[in-house]
Amino acid sequence: MSAPADPGAAGSLRILHVDSGREWRGGQNQVRLLARELAHDPRVAQRLVTRRASELARRASGHGVPVRQVPWGWSLDPRTLWRLTRELRAFRPTIVHAHDSHALQLAHWARLLEQRRNTWPALIGTRRVDFPVRRSSVWFRAERIVAVSNAVRDVLTADGVPPPRIAVVRDGVDPTEIREAATQPFDVRTRLGVGPKTPVIANVAALVDHKDHATLLRAAELARQTRPDVHWVIAGDGPLRPVLSAAIARGALGDRVHLLGWVPQVDALIREADVFVMCSKTEGLGSVVLHALVLGTPVVATRAGGLPEIAPPEGLVPVGDPGALARAALLALERGVGGTLPAECTAEGMARLTLAVYDAVAPGRV
Repeated sequence: MSAPADPGAAGSLRILHVDSGREWRGGQNQVRLLARELAHDPRVAQRLVTRRASELARRASGHGVPVRQVPWGWSLDPRTLWRLTRELRAFRPTIVHAHDSHALQLAHWARLLEQRRNTWPALIGTRRVDFPVRRSSVWFRAERIVAVSNAVRDVLTADGVPPPRIAVVRDGVDPTEIREAATQPFDVRTRLGVGPKTPVIANVAALVDHKDHATLLRAAELARQTRPDVHWVIAGDGPLRPVLSAAIARGALGDRVHLLGWVPQVDALIREADVFVMCSKTEGLGSVVLHALVLGTPVVATRAGGLPEIAPPEGLVPVGDPGALARAALLALERGVGGTLPAECTAEGMARLTLAVYDAVAPGRV
């Protein structure tokens, strides 16, 4: 286990973060940034429970965040539940903050198991997707739900979650960190074997259905009719990779559309691209768009979920419309003007708003 001494161990707010750590995506980066920022508050003592040997565990530990690495082999792993009950008993948190649905379910069960020991911390869950929730789901068991956008909040209220239980806290980024990471070259044009001035349009997203790469491929096919020089790159991996590879082959797009797989230097790729495209059909917020805004890369995005809350209005297009996506991407390529990071979407701002949620639900403060 990676378990440095708890900073602020005498803090009046004792936060137990729980994240399944299955992947390294935007949600895990938000957990890292939140824990990093909270470590500066003398009122806060915190621990993070996450999957053993995960990227989240490694990066959070690097910030001095106390991490409890646990076996978490499948979604609702009973071994994880057992470790969580031990953490509730030993750490006695005032708040358990679960950062994904599986973490929330296990945290809820652990709290029920430990209630006989008078351990009843407030339970908070972060909701990052704009999918519907069932009335029987664990989301109705949390004292508060942190929604990452107004769009997510609206879905929750439509499904019956009382509005006072929901707090909107958008994702935050560290602009300095992003700019520094982007200085390490990815050399996307060299990797593609094209000239230094070749136009490149980039997408960064997991290869899953709701990211709607099928529409992106059709947009690339349409754009080729007027701009055959443009190359489209997709950074990310996932279960739909074979499907997308087959679609690229059928459309004879292999010389213009490139599946890069998972890219560790994502900020460098975004900086080197001429346009950044987000083509989702559902999206809680789309925190990677914030990276593009920091780096000054023009953004084109669908009007899905929370994307209109952060993406420039002139770059918004309807969901599932390849023609509109192609036209907007080529127009952004010609204009070459990036957007502006929303003022509240910094790591510091996100942590400050999350801390206000903690203060509102901590036992004795409701």
